[in-house]
Amino acid sequence: MSTINLLPWREAKRKKLQTQFIMAVVTVAVLALIVWGAGHYYHVQLIEVQNTRIGHIEKNIELVDKKIEEIKQLEKEKERLLSRMRAIEQLQGNRPLIVRLFDEMVNSLPDGVTISDISQSGTSITINGLAQSNARVSSFMRKLESSDWLANPDLKIVKEAAASDGGKTFNSFTLIFSQVVPKAEETEDS
Repeated sequence: MSTINLLPWREAKRKKLQTQFIMAVVTVAVLALIVWGAGHYYHVQLIEVQNTRIGHIEKNIELVDKKIEEIKQLEKEKERLLSRMRAIEQLQGNRPLIVRLFDEMVNSLPDGVTISDISQSGTSITINGLAQSNARVSSFMRKLESSDWLANPDLKIVKEAAASDGGKTFNSFTLIFSQVVPKAEETEDS
């Protein structure tokens, strides 16, 4: 006789398929979580590497900024030293000018003219003095004009003054002129 299966085989098959389906869904979900976790871990590692690089670059930027500050300080120091050197060179260059000024004034001073006061402001020189006559003051101005080191004589005041011994009269005068430095070719000629 044929055997009749009275067990609910369709329900057992359905349960078996359902269990297989749930196992497949769980497996896919687990695999998806593993893939997502691996991707997340990979991206976190990339971010950490980039953060490390950024930190390294920031440290280097700080070092470069410090070096730039040091360079700026050195530039300031260099400018300060250069200005000192220029001042010293200018003083060294101008040192013989005062000697030349007095030498030219002595050579230009005619007989009968006396200088009582000299003042200098930059290159402008003011002289107060006494002269026996106006002609001697004019002669003094012409000699100053012909000098290579002195220029632009300008007579400001001439007035008659009595001498202290009561005999002769003198002319007191105030004369302003400029001190110049001739060019190299002119100094070689003289």
